Amino acid sequence: MSDDSSWESSRARHLNYNHLLYFWTVAREGSIAKASEFLHLTPQTISGQIKQLEASIGKPLFRRVGRNLALTDTGHSVMPYVEEIFSLGGELAQRVRSEEHDRPTTLNVGIVNSIPKLIAFRTLEPAMSMETPVRMVCWGGDLDSMLADLSVHRLDLVLSDRPVPSGINVKAYSHLLGESGISFFAHKSIARKYTRDFPKSLDRAPMLLPVSSGALRRSLDDWFASHNVVPQILAEFDDSALMKAFSEAGNSLFAAPDAIADEIEHTYEARRIASAEGLNERYYAISAERKLKHPAVLEITERARNTLFG
Repeated sequence: MSDDSSWESSRARHLNYNHLLYFWTVAREGSIAKASEFLHLTPQTISGQIKQLEASIGKPLFRRVGRNLALTDTGHSVMPYVEEIFSLGGELAQRVRSEEHDRPTTLNVGIVNSIPKLIAFRTLEPAMSMETPVRMVCWGGDLDSMLADLSVHRLDLVLSDRPVPSGINVKAYSHLLGESGISFFAHKSIARKYTRDFPKSLDRAPMLLPVSSGALRRSLDDWFASHNVVPQILAEFDDSALMKAFSEAGNSLFAAPDAIADEIEHTYEARRIASAEGLNERYYAISAERKLKHPAVLEITERARNTLFG
């Protein structure tokens, strides 16, 4: 075999399936912008991958026609092979789906650490009682890492107490689930002490708080300042369940959503002291798609809006 033919064969072996998908989608949609919307990827990502494919083939695949892209002669030659590849891929996927027909759908969910675990459970619970089996895989972490996993489709959904930050280079959409008022709680043995003369009773009161990076903590700090209250901070947590567990020692207060007040009182032997008037926390489902389509995600969002936060 000649050196040239060996080199051509080597290039062909390094063709990337994703590159072919981006090529096929751009050819079908007529522009990189439309392809990016279809694939939920940034235009820069698709453009860069197309350039790599063209470098592998050795010739341009598209030419610009006005604002759109049209196939070159090489692109027209490549297209039938790509369509055959995806046809075979479709047959393979259909075969696998037929073999796994009775297996539950997997829903990968990221839960931001600052979300109360009871809120997360109440939000996700409807997906576990659907007629079509759904197996959830839940991960905890900070919002930035969750969004990174969402962008590469390791996650299907992220539950967060704040929307997608502006300016972040990730294609993700925030869907408001609802909001809840915030109240202060304490172990039943000391709760009555702080109900009198509220909110002044919170001044120098022993307090467990979320870490300063959380949305609720920033809102609490503003609320304390507006009421001239300076609590004694005993500890800070990035895990709300751990914070509530510490409260069972019976010597501190903590803030939590009204939406799960009954569960908090039952689980942690706590009592609600009073509501933090004007203080609310919002909850979001964040997805890689503007319009939610996954049946389990639709069930989760609908039930949260109508029941949990309705």
